[in-house]
Amino acid sequence: MNQRSSVSRSNDLAQPGCGGKWRLPTVILALALGAFGMALFGGGVWLMALGGSWYYGLTGAGCVATAALLWRQRRGALHLFGVIWGLTVIWALWEVGLNWWGLVPRLVAMTVILLLILILSPALRRAPRTAA
Repeated sequence: MNQRSSVSRSNDLAQPGCGGKWRLPTVILALALGAFGMALFGGGVWLMALGGSWYYGLTGAGCVATAALLWRQRRGALHLFGVIWGLTVIWALWEVGLNWWGLVPRLVAMTVILLLILILSPALRRAPRTAA
């Protein structure tokens, strides 16, 4: 083992995402987001079967994937949910325009989830690098 790999390994262990005080809140958020995502996905599939919007099914699947990344404390959870949130904003604006009362129920829950993930972002680590 060379010196560089031992330095890299010690830096990986020093990252805040390796457990500690952040692990429990991250797991709780992952479980809650997973349940939320499953409900969205199930209702979304039913809505798609009835000829309705695909938004809920796709967003539910994205929330479940984000929950899995949160469970593993991966930074990809923040990136994936950021994309979901951005697409949710676009969908909400497309659906109701700038009607404030129409936007509130479509954006509040997703914005709160994004803020919680941002708060927990110190616990999220990058995926481990593989040797080339």
